[in-house]
Amino acid sequence: MIVETLRVFVTVAEQSHFSRAAEMLNLSQPGVSLHVRNLENEFGAQLLNRSPKHVKLTEEGEILYRQAKQILALYEGAKQEIRLLHEIVTGSIHIGASFTIGEYILPRMLAEFATGCPEVEMQVTIGNTEEITRGVRLSELDLGLVEGEVPDQSEMRVTPYMKDEMIVVAAPEHPLSSLRRAEYSYLQNLVWILRESGSGTRAFSDRFLQERSLTVKQSYVFNSSQGVKEAVAAGLGVALLSRWVVRKELASGELLEIITDGTALQRDFSLIRNKHASPTLAVDMFLQKLLEVHQ
Repeated sequence: MIVETLRVFVTVAEQSHFSRAAEMLNLSQPGVSLHVRNLENEFGAQLLNRSPKHVKLTEEGEILYRQAKQILALYEGAKQEIRLLHEIVTGSIHIGASFTIGEYILPRMLAEFATGCPEVEMQVTIGNTEEITRGVRLSELDLGLVEGEVPDQSEMRVTPYMKDEMIVVAAPEHPLSSLRRAEYSYLQNLVWILRESGSGTRAFSDRFLQERSLTVKQSYVFNSSQGVKEAVAAGLGVALLSRWVVRKELASGELLEIITDGTALQRDFSLIRNKHASPTLAVDMFLQKLLEVHQ
């Protein structure tokens, strides 16, 4: 069946390796190679550049990969609609989430969804906002949940679904912790702990510092919010983080909120989808649950 051949091709492309794809699909490596050769014969084009260590899509392969993802999604959608006649929602969802959402919000959401749709298989990829946006654009992810500004929205459907509050945090031993309220001038020439470029939290922090003309004495960069938290708790510096990320540490006293002048610092959490994707029933059900909870 052509759908199975396309699924094999997509898996090889995403794994960049025949043997890893074979293991994931529970097929022999010669069987996987045969599927790919049959496709190349059918299209009269080389779809993959092969080397001993990995394989890479050719230009023709890139075209087929994008279309194959959509074909597989349509196929899954048809399966789900037919199964709906028997009141069973099955299939799979590959969700991408930026770190704050993926580590602190999404697990509870998935647990609630799984209660109503236990037959749906769910896979989560966590990365920064830039990485998740790229995955949705390339149809590697069914949908993404990201924080802050969404880069390059031309191929995206972007739907804000909840607000997030950002706060300045420090260790209890930090000089600022003795202040009940800190004017922005007290934030001058401090050591800041930041996320990496491409992160929604980093973009918000950069904008916060720039708009208030705050000079950074020194900065340390971590590629996860957990790393930022640990550095702040160790007394390395201060950070701007989502309240979701530090709520347990605030409750335990491991970190303290530095209340600043001005209004609350807020940003959007957004749901992103590829404009050209055809969502399966499982994806539609998850989207419905997500928007119901956070309306």
